[in-house]
Amino acid sequence: MVNWIINHGLGAFIVVVWMAINIFLFVHFYLFYDEGPQFEYTRELLGSALPWARAPAAVLNFNCMLILLPVCRNLLSLIRGSFMCCGRTVRKQLDKNLTFHKLVAYMIALMTAVHTIAHLLNVEWYSNSLDGRYGPVAGNLSMLDDSPELNTTYLNPIRSTSTTPTIFVFTTIAGLTGVVITLALILIITSSMEVIRRSYFEVFWYTHHLFIIFFAGLVFHGAGRIVRSQQETDPPHDYSVCEDQPENWGKIRECPIPQFAGGFPQTWMWVIGPMIIYLCERLLRFIRYMQPVSYRKIVIRPSKVLELQLVKSGFKMEVGQYVFLNCPAISPLEWHPFTMTSAPEEDFFSVHIRSVGDWTEKLISMVQNLPEGGQGPKIGVDGPFGTASEDVFDYEVSMLVGAGIGVTPFASILKSVWYKFKDSNPKLRTKRIYFYWLCRETHAFEWFADLLQVLEKEMEERGMRDFLTYKLYLTGWDQSHADHAMVHFDKDTDIITGLKQKTHYGRPNWDREFEQVRQENPSSVVGTFLCGPQALAEVLEKRCMKYSDVDPRRTKFYFNKENF
Repeated sequence: MVNWIINHGLGAFIVVVWMAINIFLFVHFYLFYDEGPQFEYTRELLGSALPWARAPAAVLNFNCMLILLPVCRNLLSLIRGSFMCCGRTVRKQLDKNLTFHKLVAYMIALMTAVHTIAHLLNVEWYSNSLDGRYGPVAGNLSMLDDSPELNTTYLNPIRSTSTTPTIFVFTTIAGLTGVVITLALILIITSSMEVIRRSYFEVFWYTHHLFIIFFAGLVFHGAGRIVRSQQETDPPHDYSVCEDQPENWGKIRECPIPQFAGGFPQTWMWVIGPMIIYLCERLLRFIRYMQPVSYRKIVIRPSKVLELQLVKSGFKMEVGQYVFLNCPAISPLEWHPFTMTSAPEEDFFSVHIRSVGDWTEKLISMVQNLPEGGQGPKIGVDGPFGTASEDVFDYEVSMLVGAGIGVTPFASILKSVWYKFKDSNPKLRTKRIYFYWLCRETHAFEWFADLLQVLEKEMEERGMRDFLTYKLYLTGWDQSHADHAMVHFDKDTDIITGLKQKTHYGRPNWDREFEQVRQENPSSVVGTFLCGPQALAEVLEKRCMKYSDVDPRRTKFYFNKENF
């Protein structure tokens, strides 16, 4: 439990606080509309559907205020970079921005469903009240005219028996914007499913921008003022006295004709701040997009991996950070994230792009078809943005785990380590690094092996062989690979990578690896960093909790995962 609290305590606390606010808002507004005296007559028409419609609306306002903030990448990078004093545990929560974004989206979807169903019932009951199906009180309330000259205002927004619930929904501001908002939300959520996002990223990307329509409809949705409350009159209209004698309303002093008015729209007050922040975010992205980017070098690596070395004026990065790339020749609107593989000490920044979808395939194809000496297509760059890997040098010991192209943030880290040793940087706090790379095919090792060879040689020359421990795992292999490795087992270097460290066949035994790290670092704080699939993240996260010692003087493991 202690280990779980160390790794997840603050995150769980934030979720509990968020959920508590949601519950409080729901209960508070439910009771407000269910028991408030100003809604006594409204409840005569709508019954319990009134609080069931309004309580979710309050929760929706709160969550629509939050939904944009986790995707304001520049804001998050500013917070991460400006408040380093908060500690890595606090900064670690920023790496879960997309998880929180999804959590808020689920709450919006749930509350939208409840709100919509309740209002559909409300419209039906408004229509039935106008038809006189719910008794004389409901009938009289529905017949009140909107005539300020006679000092009366209506309660039932359906003014004619010829207005069916369907006509009402599609001809009023509240109804029409509600339909638009709901349809936009359904498309956004369904296109965000993992299978769609992975296989048809363009569908996800373009459909997700329906949030603009969603927020525009949200701002105007309350302007219809469908839900109305009783207003003060002189003399006051006492519900307890006048309810049973609707025929005397306006005829005796104790029962003047009741007046009603819709509440002032409040949704815009909840979302205007985040909307302004997000607009500033998009403006900054556009400015960055307009800044020229030049190619320093273009290399087609094995396994269809494209390396782009780029130069941009004023560009400053930290290890493990990522950028968003846009290629107008492919799509003027699509931006894709890529972790930088260069080190901050270099005078350029680089990314390695693997062919995994339509966009990357088109980009690699365009580069392959360039004439000799030709410049690559125009590229827009937004970033850099902070990630969990930025904190790698804050730990005494670091375990770096990359799967396939997920090795990219660690390429940046290992390059930076080499530069720090080269310059004898005294600020390097890290005493030891364990690096694990899992690949399915042998060609994937080739483009990264050069860097490991340089580091291997550098560590040997400095007498620091123990500083970097690396293990490469080939997870996709057949018997011919194994036989070939056995024949050449006595060679000094590995037959696949050319490194002195031999390649392992299969997957790591993580229990053995964590136990080894714990024994070799009996009193250290170990940062475990992963750039890879969720299934591997769950395995490593459990091992971090399992092998962390409750004794504060012993080894502690902290899990960190890259999220895009």
